[in-house]
Amino acid sequence: MLKQDKLSLGILLGLLAPVAGLFIYYLVTFMPRDQSLSDFFTMLKQNRHLLPKLISICLLANGLVFYLYTRKRRDLTARGIFLITMLYAIVILLLKIIHW
Repeated sequence: MLKQDKLSLGILLGLLAPVAGLFIYYLVTFMPRDQSLSDFFTMLKQNRHLLPKLISICLLANGLVFYLYTRKRRDLTARGIFLITMLYAIVILLLKIIHW
């Protein structure tokens, strides 16, 4: 499945990679402090100004997946990943402007 070159696969990977990045971020930063996942999400609810920064960090996973697919010359899939990354960037800008 991951060897296919489809725009829909790129969109799916572009949506799922930041979620995986979020859990990796949690495992690296909060798991050693013995904080649960619910504590992590509660902290995010209380500190909403950190949300754009966290999304930006999670987008590093998209950058890695995008790099791998461009190296393998799967251009349609890479285009889907790039499209979703740009949508995330718009969301980040809106969150910073609105001061949500």
